[in-house]
Formats: sequence, structure tokens, C-alpha cells
Amino acid sequence: MIMDKNRLPAFRKFTQGYTFKALMLFALVLLLLIPLNMIRGLVDERGRTAASAESDIMEAWGNRLVAAGPIVTIPGIKTSEVRTKTEREGEKIEIIRTPFNLVISPQKLDISVSFKTETRKRGIFSVPLFSGTLSLTGNFDPGMALSELLPDEEVFLNQAELIISLSSQKGIRKINASLWDNEELFFKPGNQGYSLVRFENYRSAGGIYAALSGFKNSPAAFTVSIDIQGGQSIRFLPIGQDTHVGISADWPSPSFQGAYLPGESSIGDTGFSGVWDVNYLSRDIPLFRKDTGDDHDYSASLFGVDFFRTINTYALNTRAVKYAVLFLIVPFLTLFLLEIFTKKRVHPVPYLLSGIGNAVFYLLLLSLSEQMPFYTAYLLAALAVTAMMTLYSRSLLPSWNQSWYMGLVVTLSYVLLYAVLNAESYALLIGSVGTFVVVALIMFLTRKLDWYGTEKIERLLEDGE
Repeated sequence: MIMDKNRLPAFRKFTQGYTFKALMLFALVLLLLIPLNMIRGLVDERGRTAASAESDIMEAWGNRLVAAGPIVTIPGIKTSEVRTKTEREGEKIEIIRTPFNLVISPQKLDISVSFKTETRKRGIFSVPLFSGTLSLTGNFDPGMALSELLPDEEVFLNQAELIISLSSQKGIRKINASLWDNEELFFKPGNQGYSLVRFENYRSAGGIYAALSGFKNSPAAFTVSIDIQGGQSIRFLPIGQDTHVGISADWPSPSFQGAYLPGESSIGDTGFSGVWDVNYLSRDIPLFRKDTGDDHDYSASLFGVDFFRTINTYALNTRAVKYAVLFLIVPFLTLFLLEIFTKKRVHPVPYLLSGIGNAVFYLLLLSLSEQMPFYTAYLLAALAVTAMMTLYSRSLLPSWNQSWYMGLVVTLSYVLLYAVLNAESYALLIGSVGTFVVVALIMFLTRKLDWYGTEKIERLLEDGE
């Protein structure tokens, strides 16, 4: 008995077509965004936990090293007269004394640091630390600054102080023999209110200062040597009229940062070195100034180096999850095309399970990468999910001749994703070209597909269904 085509329910006509299956797959993709967002939230949470553990280690060790100075401060008094006139008392003269500090930068400043590095761990989290000697040498010539004083301004040379501002007191291990004009300096903790840079990114800010009781209006040389420790980064302020900085450490992956890049640098497997030469004309820091309590921030002129870790596990995991939707759609489309060409219908539940299986890859990647190198974790997670998807496809499709395509596509997807993760500068190019190739291939393979499913409906009618 042959049924009348017109009597076939409209809904059944719609559900028999590939358009309905495509819409259903789109709905499944939207549904899987929920677990993907949960995994992304987990990556962010683990990243914050790692940052907190690193911060605790840094706080106990000495924090990031930021050094500004040395500078010389000389207290002074500005005396001025204010004349007032009243009918009863006549003219009255009031003497006003305004304190100020004359702040002088060094004429020449040489900074030299040589650090040894190590990695400290707390649980599964680690942070790069360094320790070594910070040497500051140079000379001051206060003549120009003192000659600029006005007649009503007086300074007290015997109360001059040498100040070095540091990001953290805890990083100071000891101060070696330090000299001012061949006389030994005795340092005390604190920066006397002269931080010179803001320390919002650091939990504390301090420094050291020493009295210069023998300070004279003549050039004087200084030498300061500090055994110091810290972690993650080094920053210096080019406070001198001519500033020369040399940094070296046994860390193989430095990242030079800040307002100035080194004029000379060398990077190898055993460490790095960098040399900076900065003239006062290239920065907006005065050679001397009369400070009346104004807040001065020269953070924009800081420069130095970060102890960069070649592989940032959580950054790579975050980037991987960002591309998750694209690499979730590709296996769906592969299974959809295999369903079409093998002429065996696949229920939506296997699609859902396949999507969940691909989402589990990112969870595996996160957990494994915390215990081993990222590339090893990526390889293990990719192999596990690829094997699972291939075997599951074999249970859905008639033979291995069809199901091995799923393994091939999943493998190529993970290879492409790894290339995107490791080629940050070309990630957009690789991703866009890969997407174009996938879309073009799907368009080619489905160019003659009966999306409405009318041919299949006709066959069902002819069979009397």
C-alpha cells in the first residue's frame, strides 16, 4: 500500500531532512558552551591560585627588585618677609621660614648586577628567584645646584643624606663596604619619603639612607655594594646625568622591558647580559630640584628585565580554551559528514557525547600541565581523546574504513591547535587560514547534498512507511 505524499505529516518531513540535523548540532554546540565556560573558569581559578602562591613566596624572599637612586638630599630654609599695614599698629613685618629639600642627582651613575637564579616551589606552583650583588658607583657634583640657590635660601650641608629607594626591605641581605669620598657610610632603613617611583604592584616600598656629615660643595665619588635578592623582574631608574647599567644572570629566557631597551645584549643557554646607557636629555627627570613636599613619580622611566618563563602553563591553557568552540565544531561536522556518506543515521546523543569528550581534553590538559611540561601534557591529552573518539566512531559507523577518518581529523585539529598556541605572533593567521580550509572543504563535500531530504522522504513513501 502506497501512502499519499500529501498526507505525510509536515513535521516528519522536516525531521527527515539534514537541515533539522544541522540545527540540532548547532543547539548542541550552544549547550556545550556551558561546560567549556566552566573549564575556562577553572583555568582562571587555578591561575589565580598559582599567582597567590607565587606572591607568598616572593613576599617572604624579597619581591621584585626596583631600585631608584642614589640621590642626595640637603635640607634648607627659604626666608621671606610679609609686610602688612594696619591703622592702629602701622606697618608690620612678618618673617616666614619655609623648609625645603634640595634634591641632587648623581653626575655619573654606574649600576652593575650579577645574579644567580633558582626556582622555589610551594606545592605544584613555582617562581623564579635571584640573588647576588648590586653595585652602585659614580660621583656627585653639587656645585650647579648650590649655585642656583636664591639669596633668601639657605641649605645645611652638614645634614645632607644619601638615599637609595628600593621596592622591598626584605630583599636586602647585607650591605658591604660602602664609601662616600673615601669615608665609610652607615646606612639605616627607609627612604625618607623619597620613593621616586610608585609601588602599586608591590606590597611594600622602602630603601636605605645614610648621613653625609662631611658633605662639601665639591665633587665627591661614592661606592655602594648591596647583597640583595628578589624574583621575577628587575627595574632601575636612570637618575644620573649619565647612567650606565649592566645586568647579567644565569637565566636563559630574559624579557627586556621598560622605557629603554639595552644597547647591547647577549642571550644563551647559560644566561644573559644586557647593557644600557641613558643620558639625562632622553628622560624627564631633573638633575636637581627644590622639593617642598610635592609627590614625584618617575615610574615611566623605569627599565630592566623580566625573568620570563618560556612556557606559561595557565596562559597557554587559557588560549587553548578560547579556541575550544572551533575545535568542537570540527569533530561534529566530521561525524555529520560520515553519517551522510555512510548512509547510517547517528542519534543526537552520540554527538553530545563526542562533544563532551572533546571538552574533556581541555580539563585533561589543565590537570596534566600542572604536573609535567606543557608539551608532554598536551601530547598525552591529545592521544587519549583521539583514541577515544576513533574507537567511539567505530562503534557508530559500519567499518574501520569510515571511522579512521574521525581519528585523522581529530589529530589534525590538535596539531593545528598546538601550532596556534606556540605561534603567538601568527596565531590569528594560522587560525583564519585553518578555518577557511575547513569551511571550503565542507562546502565542497556537501555541494550536492539534499538538505531538505526530499529524496529520502520519497523512498520512505515508496516503501509504504
